[in-house]
Amino acid sequence: MIESQIVPYRDHDTLLNGFLAWDTALSGRRPGVLVVHGGAGLDDHARGRALRFVESGFVAFACDMYGEGVAGNRVIQRITELRGNPAALNQRTQAGLDILSRHPSVDGRLAAVGYCFGGMTVLELARSGAQLAGVVSVHGALETAQPAEPAGIHTKILVCHGALDPHVPMTHVASFSQEMVRAGADWQLIIYGGAMHGFTHENATGNQPGVAYHAPSDLRSSLAIQMFLREVF
Repeated sequence: MIESQIVPYRDHDTLLNGFLAWDTALSGRRPGVLVVHGGAGLDDHARGRALRFVESGFVAFACDMYGEGVAGNRVIQRITELRGNPAALNQRTQAGLDILSRHPSVDGRLAAVGYCFGGMTVLELARSGAQLAGVVSVHGALETAQPAEPAGIHTKILVCHGALDPHVPMTHVASFSQEMVRAGADWQLIIYGGAMHGFTHENATGNQPGVAYHAPSDLRSSLAIQMFLREVF
């Protein structure tokens, strides 16, 4: 039986509220998966993805990157603040990892999966030298102000990218690939034909330019993520 709860926690003075879920029917300890939400914040998409990871046998924590009360125009402000300060971004992500790692069913092995804004977030975590089993970026930004140093990445990386994503063009994909080669990272990149930005968001109807749900790519990327997690764990 899957249980879940809202977990209040802090990153220094910022109050955050994450979504923790686990399967009480499973015995023994198991790996934990941190889910990092997209630009909309900790929403049904992030919680739903966390529950999928629980169904696959993991403990999952959908973290809160914005903080209590951040909505509307303040969201863009918070994203800008975090993107402009990679150290603060990584610190906030680490606060979520700390909550996940303390769950009694987690065996110490951790991975992070991020969507859109969250995809960029987990890649920055990898670039910082974080010691995780793996990170997955799904339709996330690939550009960075602080490229990885040679031998500076200590986690395996999977990137799931839409071929028609106008927000992350192929020039960014090429630059990212070169960065990963220079860093000597253990990385994978899957490009999905017909997919734009946000291709896993079921409610993305195409009203937002360049953002639309693409069911085949959602399914294919979900299967790829499951295979990746089985590999790294």
